[in-house]
Amino acid sequence: MKQENLKKIIRQLKCDGFLSWQEKVEKNGGEIFLVGGAVRDALLGNKKVKDYDFVVRGVEIEKLEKILASLGRVELVGKNFGVYKFMPTGKKMKIAFDIALPRTEISLATGGYKDFKISYDHRLKIEDDLGRRDFTINALAWNLKREELIDEFGGGKDLKQGFIRTVGNAQERFQEDYSRMFRGIRFACQLDFRIEDKTWTAIKKMIKKINEERDGERIVPYEVVGEEILKAFVYNPTEAFDLMDKSGVIKETMPELLEMKNCPQPKNWHSEGDVWTHTRLCLKNLNSEAFRERFSQEIIFGEQDKRQKAKGKSKEGLYGAELVMAVLFHDVGKPLTITTPEKDGADRIRFSGHDELGAKMAEEIFKKLKLSAGPDFDFEPERASWLIRKHLLFGVERIKEMKVSTIEKYFFSEKYSGEDLLKLGFVDSLSSIRDSGGPFLESFDLMVERINELKKLGKGRQLPKPFLDGNEVMKILKIKPGKKVGKILEELREKQLAGKIRNKKEAEREIRKVGR
Repeated sequence: MKQENLKKIIRQLKCDGFLSWQEKVEKNGGEIFLVGGAVRDALLGNKKVKDYDFVVRGVEIEKLEKILASLGRVELVGKNFGVYKFMPTGKKMKIAFDIALPRTEISLATGGYKDFKISYDHRLKIEDDLGRRDFTINALAWNLKREELIDEFGGGKDLKQGFIRTVGNAQERFQEDYSRMFRGIRFACQLDFRIEDKTWTAIKKMIKKINEERDGERIVPYEVVGEEILKAFVYNPTEAFDLMDKSGVIKETMPELLEMKNCPQPKNWHSEGDVWTHTRLCLKNLNSEAFRERFSQEIIFGEQDKRQKAKGKSKEGLYGAELVMAVLFHDVGKPLTITTPEKDGADRIRFSGHDELGAKMAEEIFKKLKLSAGPDFDFEPERASWLIRKHLLFGVERIKEMKVSTIEKYFFSEKYSGEDLLKLGFVDSLSSIRDSGGPFLESFDLMVERINELKKLGKGRQLPKPFLDGNEVMKILKIKPGKKVGKILEELREKQLAGKIRNKKEAEREIRKVGR
């Protein structure tokens, strides 16, 4: 483990003045410990630790508050928990620390993530505070003064070996808070760790409890569940897919996906297997070297979609939660729309309308799981469902016949996720294996070719503005607002982008012909 990395992080915080309160606390008999995720991530070699949580023992809460208030802004965020939010004065880096007194938690054993009786005590040993935490890798503390790692529960060993293991008995720990089962799966995806056998057995046994209610309300709110699902899929799409299937998470939260199992596909286009197998391959390819090579240089538009933010994105920043969910659900409508030669007399296996139905199904699931409510992810359900609705855009004949203005609409407009639509088209094509071997990438390449032709007219996403607007059309033709104006503008734009109209005068002459 990289304890030296921990020492460097603490030294840097001291140099920047963010630990100006350490000396005062220690002079008053206190001990300071960095705890939780910051310790875990630093020991794993992560040099960009974002959240700093400290535990201070040996100093009464009133005295601690005075010390902190003399050096910055302090806010009591949990009076009953003994937790302060602290921002040192005059620092350029806006880092807010959580500073808490040691505390114990007595679970009410309801499974609710907030159903704990919590008490803090400045005299409590740090080991007792760590003993209430969920997983061993989160039950680590670093003594700032002694530069010593406190590891009472084997978290250091689990970090080295790559295990997710509960502190103490797994079933008891999950009975205290059902959402910990989702956290365990998410940590496995985030850190590329394996869930320890007893912990995994407990998850599979207890996962059905996640939908339990008390007094008509869910014990674990959907927004908590949804947030962990999003995180897991963004960190490692394929691992999340497998773990959530084998543990029963999909059955309890997104059972519609299970219908994709054993749903056949035409072998000449999908020799990879059924819809479930195809979807898994799509998720795998989303995190593949081929995908990174294709999109890491942003060769399509020259820049990343400006709307997409860093939070809630993959390590490389190449895909976000909306794209992952679109990939996961893009074929969810197939089992409900399938027609076969044997049962329906169809010429071949078909899934007519599965794009539209799948988008509607996904919208309902996103709404149920409240995926837009999580604070850590920029997720817009409408954009994800739009990707599903448009994923069949990549048929070769459809692309050949597609209007230039349609390509502009989907791939050059800020309103739509053009970059994500291309990425979805790529992984879908890459995961569709013809019976003779090899993926169907011709359609994707053709779409890129047409996009590149259109790019020549402008700069990146910025295409030339229309020669005429609606008011000018109405003035020239002396007509009132209506559908006719919109149709004329569409035809005019199509001819402009196709190079058939080169300036405003030619545009005016063209609409006068139409208006006769």
